[in-house]
Amino acid sequence: MDFLTEIIGTDTKAIHKKFKKKEIIQKQGVVSKNAFYVKKGLIRSYSIDEKGKEHIFMFGAEDWIIADLESNVFNKPTELCIETIEDSEIVIFTIDDFNYAESSKEKLQKNSKLLARRIGSLQRRVIQLMSSSAKERYQIFLETYPLLPNRVPQKMIASYLGITPEALSKIRGES
Repeated sequence: MDFLTEIIGTDTKAIHKKFKKKEIIQKQGVVSKNAFYVKKGLIRSYSIDEKGKEHIFMFGAEDWIIADLESNVFNKPTELCIETIEDSEIVIFTIDDFNYAESSKEKLQKNSKLLARRIGSLQRRVIQLMSSSAKERYQIFLETYPLLPNRVPQKMIASYLGITPEALSKIRGES
């Protein structure tokens, strides 16, 4: 049994789909009930501010799930665009699949733990953005995504860290 089946079960309408590099799989501003499981490849979620600048929120490599939870749960327009960085195989499922799939007590407990872990990681990310230096944020990035520096353009890593590509080059040069 694979990771996704373990989470959402087999009684689901999940869609398995292949995407080419740089394909948008979720647009900003629409209400979404979808979550995206990365079976193969690499995706990113990001927002675009009023000046047109991209701010990367999260990367998703194999076995990661990305979704705009606020849109999923509260029916609000998505804040996040989700785009492939590499050719990818994605399983698209609904948040209801996650919440209610084969709703045994054990599965609900497991999914609650996964959701709590996600919330905890988001909390850590917010705290690091508020209080860590750029160099510390880069070290945390390397710990969180150890295999991504060779798969992600430096410009995207800098956006994720909230710094310029030039500042990232300097930090990398000091390491």
